[in-house]
Amino acid sequence: MESPRKKILVIEDDKDIRDTIVYILEEENYDIIASEDSKILKSIDTHKPDLVLLDNWLTDWKSDANGQQLSKELKTNPATQHIPVIIISAVSNIKEIAEAGLADGYLRKPFDLSELVEIVRKHIN
Repeated sequence: MESPRKKILVIEDDKDIRDTIVYILEEENYDIIASEDSKILKSIDTHKPDLVLLDNWLTDWKSDANGQQLSKELKTNPATQHIPVIIISAVSNIKEIAEAGLADGYLRKPFDLSELVEIVRKHIN
């Protein structure tokens, strides 16, 4: 019997990057839930993702929260702390941002598609 496909929540406001991530990960046989903003996190218990890919700066946010703060919220909440969070960003201090947000890992933009697949596999299987 095949194991159920793993579900990945992608939160990225850049449509081209979001579409690329979705395409690559669907090719890898993951189920993808993609969103351009953080509102989707309000329904995280409905979606039950196995991994969250989170852009650090979402330009059209109405709140002051960024990926680091959202990651920290997810990782300090007993209901969601088991879900691996990967922060995606082009900033040079992405490692520090990811650590401060208690994220499980980070992916620096622009990223190589094989890097994307590798970090997802590392944290999801």
